[in-house]
Amino acid sequence: MARPELAEILIADPPEAWEALGFTVDEQTIALGGVHIHLGATGGGITGLKLRGLDDTQDVDGLPFSPSTAPPAPARAHPNGATGIDHVVALTPDLQRTTRKLTAAGFDHRPTQAPQEFFVLGPCLLELAEQPQDEPRLWGLTLVVEDLDEAARRLNDRLGRIKQAVQPGRRIATVRSAEAGLSTPLALMTPR
Repeated sequence: MARPELAEILIADPPEAWEALGFTVDEQTIALGGVHIHLGATGGGITGLKLRGLDDTQDVDGLPFSPSTAPPAPARAHPNGATGIDHVVALTPDLQRTTRKLTAAGFDHRPTQAPQEFFVLGPCLLELAEQPQDEPRLWGLTLVVEDLDEAARRLNDRLGRIKQAVQPGRRIATVRSAEAGLSTPLALMTPR
């Protein structure tokens, strides 16, 4: 069985907000790290992931995942220095149940001692964390930029304080959603 790999992300933010953050947007789509990020979806935040190698009959515990046949997105330069997707964050009310279902569906599970679980989705990770709520959902996105200090200068008050990331040797900063006009929690991070 082929392991599911991220091909497309559906986000309900306006393309103009992402362009203002320094992303190259073509026809409401950002090509980043082999993934197509489609903007302007209905709803709020991240509304879905499309995965190559996913069978739509597989039980993914209610997460908004669907199959994709899209080829990898071509490499594009972004004025903010973005080079790829580090991870997508999903939340679930039952971490063990959702982990079991994703593993049974063929997702590449990487167990850790942390209070969350990780799955390799080809070019990036899916971070699964537990939070009391009604059902599993997608929550946020962390992107890799070549030079986080330069991105911070470019974004000014739209980017929070740069701090050490949980991953040793890496740094991270959160985009201030209200100032940036986003409904998606978004962070920028240094490369691995």
